[in-house]
Amino acid sequence: MVMICILAFYIALGCLLDSVTIILVTTPVFLPLVVALGYDPIWYGIMMVIVVEMGLITPPVGLNVFVIKGQLPDIPISKIFAGIVPFLGAHVFLLALLVAFPGIALWLPRLLYQ
Repeated sequence: MVMICILAFYIALGCLLDSVTIILVTTPVFLPLVVALGYDPIWYGIMMVIVVEMGLITPPVGLNVFVIKGQLPDIPISKIFAGIVPFLGAHVFLLALLVAFPGIALWLPRLLYQ
C-alpha cells in the first residue's frame, strides 16, 4: 500500500513538474523508506522513472504533450491529450505487471551482476 501511495504521488508530481526536478527532490526522501520496507533499490529506480515519465504525458501540464503541440500547431491540444490515453493505459498495465512480478524488472540486472 505504501508503494502504491508513493507511485501515485509521483504521478501527481509528474503532472506539475519536470522529471529531473521530481527525481532529485524525492529520491533522498523516498529511497530510505523503500529500502527499509524491503524493496530492491534497482526495482524502485525503474518504477520511479516509469511513473515520472507517465506523469509527463498526463494533463493538465503534460510537458511532453506540449512538445508535440509545438511540432503540430494545427492539431488542437484536446485531441493530443485524447491521443495519449492508450499510452497511459499501457503504462498502467506495465506498472501493475512490475508490481506483481518485480523479477521482470530485475532479470537483466541480476544476469549482469552474478
